[in-house]
Amino acid sequence: MKRSCHLLLSTVFGVLGALPCCARAAPLIVLADTGAQMPLAEARDGRVVAGMHYDLGQALAKLLGRTAVFRSLPRKRIAQALEQGQGDIVCLYMAPWLPGKLHWTQHFFPYSEVVVTSRGVERPRALADLADQQIGTVLGYVYPDLEQALGERFRRADAVSGWNNLRKLSLGRVRHVSTLTLFVDYYRKQGGKLDIHPPLLVRTYLTQCAVSPRSGVSVDEVNRAIDKLLHDGELNKIMAHYR
Repeated sequence: MKRSCHLLLSTVFGVLGALPCCARAAPLIVLADTGAQMPLAEARDGRVVAGMHYDLGQALAKLLGRTAVFRSLPRKRIAQALEQGQGDIVCLYMAPWLPGKLHWTQHFFPYSEVVVTSRGVERPRALADLADQQIGTVLGYVYPDLEQALGERFRRADAVSGWNNLRKLSLGRVRHVSTLTLFVDYYRKQGGKLDIHPPLLVRTYLTQCAVSPRSGVSVDEVNRAIDKLLHDGELNKIMAHYR
């Protein structure tokens, strides 16, 4: 009887010893738009390898006790991928930009929309001053503030990216470009030359992260991680790296 008990205990403890001491947390699958360019994202072979999406994703994953895995998808597929659980999170978006049953975090990452103008023409003091003048825009993007201010007198000059628009501005092919300050800062950081007036501010707002309703990470957890990034100054460090 004693021998049987010893064999049973040995078997039980042997099985327990073979189990991992703790289950490894699932990776945090971070999504980004394939159309995003630096400083937002640089993608290779369908994976984000650099940029603000990458740095922010890594920082959040670390605070959540997970390993970040990055996927790059067309913008129109991101909301569906999150709804279906094919990704956990996408950041630097606003709820109106991604329709769907997604969970949204607090607003925290600042964007400033501006119009930059060549010094070769008169500086606009208000959006109304841009009526009937070509403005560098990105194909497929909407510009509600310009549309509201200019109406039928809004003249788009579409390019494939914000970077291309700044390049066209530097070459004198357009006189005005609607963009974000982060693109202007990064363009100059990379050595791009821009002879421009002080930018005309269109709007400043704080972007969010969208969390998949099927994710193992909750919005509350992500918000706590965001709070820590803000408190520790890590968010400012991420932004400063690209200025």
